[in-house]
Amino acid sequence: MGGATKSARSRARAELTQEIKDAARRQLRDVGAASLSLRAVAREIGMVSSAVYRYFPSRDDLLTALIVDAYDALGAAAEATGAAHATDAPREQWLAVCRAVRSWAREHRHEYELVFGTPVPGYRAPQDTIRAAARVPIELLRIVRSNSAARDARNDPPLSAPLLTDLARLREQAAPEVDEGTLARAVMAWTMLIGAISFELFGHLNNVIDDYEGWFDYVMGSRATDLGLAIT
Repeated sequence: MGGATKSARSRARAELTQEIKDAARRQLRDVGAASLSLRAVAREIGMVSSAVYRYFPSRDDLLTALIVDAYDALGAAAEATGAAHATDAPREQWLAVCRAVRSWAREHRHEYELVFGTPVPGYRAPQDTIRAAARVPIELLRIVRSNSAARDARNDPPLSAPLLTDLARLREQAAPEVDEGTLARAVMAWTMLIGAISFELFGHLNNVIDDYEGWFDYVMGSRATDLGLAIT
């Protein structure tokens, strides 16, 4: 009986935790992350604020939960797409995953803005967010490390000693078989992926590019070429 009671209590806590986070996401949409308020969340779901604090002791704890959820949802979308296209040509695998990231961002703009938009004043992301944040880059790196062809690196700009140290650390952690030049290009492609999406979502391409989808495919296709990802 005690186990059943504990299980019911756990389910109730999980459901209420989800309800709090759903209300907080509506606040992201309506007032933005900087104005997220535990008291306002409590009012919306009909709880006293002291009860909400038992689930999330501070606004930053709630923000962290929302950030981890957003990164995990985005990572899951990228990984599912990568798995669905695993037998495609390397370039098509790459483009499919990049398109999945863009589609998720367009469908979940406020959550995308939470993790890739303007930093929330006074908030510092804890270590808890790192694993979730790494899911998309790791999926992209998986495609590169499995499929990248040998490149002529003679015309690559030189990497400074501090950059080589950074890349050596990253190689050891994630891709020991990838050379520094290819790894640098993969990181550059990741920054360009987020940059291309952010320029579109935040209006920086207005009156510059009308065909957002075509431009995105061109940018990420050029990165695939730069990484040596074959068409067949």
